[in-house]
Amino acid sequence: MMAPQTRGRISDVSEFRPWFKHYDPQVPLQLTYPHIPLYRLLDETAAKYPASPCTNFFGRRLTYQQIKELSDRFAVGIRSLGIRNGDRVVLLLPNSPQFLVAYYGLLKAGAVTVPLNPLSAERELEFYLTDSGAEAAITIPLFLNKVASVRGNTPLKHIVYSRLADFLPFPLNLAQGFREHRLMRRLDRAGLMDFKELLKQALRPDWHPEPVQPDEMAVLIYSGGTTGVAKGIMLSHFNLVANAHQIIAWGHLTDEQGILAVLPLFHGFGMSVTMNAAVLTGGEIILVPRFNAKQIAKAIQKYKPSFFIGVPTMFVQLNNLPDIHRYNFSSLRGIFVGAAPLTRAIKEEFEASLKATGKTGGRMIEGYGLTEAVTGIMANPYQGMHKVGSIGIPFPDVDVKIVSLDDGHNLPPGELGEIVLRSPTVMLGYYKNAEETQKTIVDGWLYTGDIGYVDEDGYFYITDRKKELIIVGGFNVFPREIDELIYQHPKVKEGITMGIPDPRKGERIKVYIVLRDGETATTEEFINYFKERLTPYKVPSEIEFRTELPKSMIGKILRRALREEENRKAKD
Repeated sequence: MMAPQTRGRISDVSEFRPWFKHYDPQVPLQLTYPHIPLYRLLDETAAKYPASPCTNFFGRRLTYQQIKELSDRFAVGIRSLGIRNGDRVVLLLPNSPQFLVAYYGLLKAGAVTVPLNPLSAERELEFYLTDSGAEAAITIPLFLNKVASVRGNTPLKHIVYSRLADFLPFPLNLAQGFREHRLMRRLDRAGLMDFKELLKQALRPDWHPEPVQPDEMAVLIYSGGTTGVAKGIMLSHFNLVANAHQIIAWGHLTDEQGILAVLPLFHGFGMSVTMNAAVLTGGEIILVPRFNAKQIAKAIQKYKPSFFIGVPTMFVQLNNLPDIHRYNFSSLRGIFVGAAPLTRAIKEEFEASLKATGKTGGRMIEGYGLTEAVTGIMANPYQGMHKVGSIGIPFPDVDVKIVSLDDGHNLPPGELGEIVLRSPTVMLGYYKNAEETQKTIVDGWLYTGDIGYVDEDGYFYITDRKKELIIVGGFNVFPREIDELIYQHPKVKEGITMGIPDPRKGERIKVYIVLRDGETATTEEFINYFKERLTPYKVPSEIEFRTELPKSMIGKILRRALREEENRKAKD
């Protein structure tokens, strides 16, 4: 599937790509990507490893051949509802086998999948359905009321529901089945279709997936809206196929390795790393619908995944498990971290916890990606040199540079600017938003909106989001620098830094802190802590202690929600 090239072949450009010399020996400088529809990843792996486990849902395993056959039947079933090539269909599903069945089945039907957070509010759901023009939605009984309530105000015509109990092992299926039966009893089932019924469709001997071009849109995924109204990001079949190959090459994934899939599959990170890449390589996907530190520790010990893909807040919670040393994490070979900055304190504490038991040689590997390029496009080497605080070096076929914030000229190592990149994974564009697309993709380069720098070795660093930069009295302050100090404080469980309006300075710095269990602290204590470690204009002027912080479905602390709180306070 991948065609390694010799290092000498493109050595003439190594001076422009200094990261090449830090690649692991097994990682080629270039890859060859098949020009195929995304669903072929599943079908080809099923042909190669038909009896290998594809999904593991609380202990019930389905093989690659079973998932492939179910996706075929689902494709026929969804076509019977009138869904045609290019039609958008919403997935409102937690991590579960039916997510894979529906996802690949929709692609085989020629449809475009629109994966959404199942916890989206009705107002948000109405926007997504209207903006995408989706005529069908697939969900579970828990969210049926919400979906049905917006049907009259959106293009939605068909609602398909799937009981989680149908894919759970005995006896978990009994308890879950009883709960879902009670939920369904209260609903008007008119116009609702059972997922299981769609899977009963007979396949003609000559059946085959609908013809689609690899450069056509496969997935329409909405940004989190952290900088305003959510935008639809159009990803092609080829974008997603290419990223799966890049991830496999970087992590040295094989069919013998399992991946713990607790990151939501509706998010680009979870979708590409824990599903598409795993399907391409033929590994087992251990599906966990929601993160709970103790349950994750038990799952790692019981199912022995080779890789755990997560976000920093997950490791904060694992670090705070009082009995973390009781669990055996010896199966873990790699722990990939992304979606939010990994502070030195979180990394060192988690790795120290693991090494103290002598039960794992796994390393925490920080990387970087964004949905506009599918997901991960760079990371620290799996085996080679790690630089704490760095997001790593670009994957094969990814070019990255730093440009000035004012006129966009290229900057040398060490100077701060915007991170821009080009890659075979760069999106087709923003859905129905040509103006924003033209601002974001210029001459093939994707302007990420992230501020950072590159060092002499080609390792990149993020200092902050362009739109999260705090300007205090004309001075630039990068929140991440203060976040690093927050996590180094022994009393802190988690925290975040934000700029809020100030009539005199333009902005002032506010810090939100959650203390570890049993700890107490004062505002003065933390102000003094920051004064000892920061230039005066960077010292926060306000500390707010919280019992918890608002988070996204993948566990990222939401500055947007905190900013909205501050705006409401200002109005009051």
